[in-house]
Amino acid sequence: MGSTGIPGSTRPTMQPRLHGKPAGVYHYSRKKRRFSRVLGRSFSFLILLSLLFIGFRFAPFPPFEGLRNLWVTTAMTTMNHQYLATWFFSDAEIQKIMDSNQAADLGNSNPSAISTLGTPHNKGIELVDISQKGFKGYLLKIKDPSRVEVAGTRYLGTRGEMAEEIAKETGAIAVINGGGFSDPEGSGSGGRPLGILISGGKIQHKDSVNTFDLIGLDHNNKLILGHYTLPQIQKMDIRDAVSFSPFLVVNGKPAITQGDGGWGIAPRTAIGQTRDGTILMLVIDGRQVSSVGASLKDVQDIMLKYGAYNVANLDGGASTILYYNQQIVNHPSSQYGERHLPSFFIVK
Repeated sequence: MGSTGIPGSTRPTMQPRLHGKPAGVYHYSRKKRRFSRVLGRSFSFLILLSLLFIGFRFAPFPPFEGLRNLWVTTAMTTMNHQYLATWFFSDAEIQKIMDSNQAADLGNSNPSAISTLGTPHNKGIELVDISQKGFKGYLLKIKDPSRVEVAGTRYLGTRGEMAEEIAKETGAIAVINGGGFSDPEGSGSGGRPLGILISGGKIQHKDSVNTFDLIGLDHNNKLILGHYTLPQIQKMDIRDAVSFSPFLVVNGKPAITQGDGGWGIAPRTAIGQTRDGTILMLVIDGRQVSSVGASLKDVQDIMLKYGAYNVANLDGGASTILYYNQQIVNHPSSQYGERHLPSFFIVK
């Protein structure tokens, strides 16, 4: 992902990167997009650099303070461009900006507020284009939450898989990327998830930690968000889950009420659920001329617009992918095309 945050962290830039190793083989059509993406990333940073210098001259006066904050949060949640912030700001200034933009921790979601009665009778899936100024994005609305599951790579601990592979293996009609994963110094293979990974009621991976940032579905098909111990997770009878953060909407309340969420602009993936049980899957492209990217605040506001009652941010950046009806719908930001990942949310 473009942001380098680990589930539960308050300052994602101070944590190891969560990406899988780029795929070594990709289609010719992806090669043609590679040059465009490289130019897009360079172009985007040049635009932001120009805004930065304007902001420096006039900050902290609005609206330049907002541009400055956006610059810092965007730079600091990348792996290779943090110098664009550290050149001009002290560690204390950067920390202050990051802290002032973070999403609030609203605690755990309340599953009793969600009704899934009758939803199995509605099998509809709707793809909505939610593109707006600055980015292109797509929203999947899945009426029946029982169709949504988590799938993990068959090569867990060794390497990840791509969305097309997962779709063929599981018979899924739709696939988006899931939780975070370890990628030390960018040399990982996408096979080692972080936090917890549950699929079909079986725990496939769990870190040696006291609590997990849980994004999962219970056997009543309700999306559960929260910080839970392993015994609590087992008691709740969670059938499918991954780990990531932050949670953007909890029990109908937005977590970001000031700033942009602290992770700048980048490609995004998120999952949410409305009170009637409908699952919402959101992907937004970034780091391209045609789609610079979105902030966590953008994601939050879009999901609220479509009635989300609970929303969690998922791994984004170069990991962001939407595979639907036997094709990749979005345009992954990695110059190598789609990446190998350890976990996915799928729709059967």
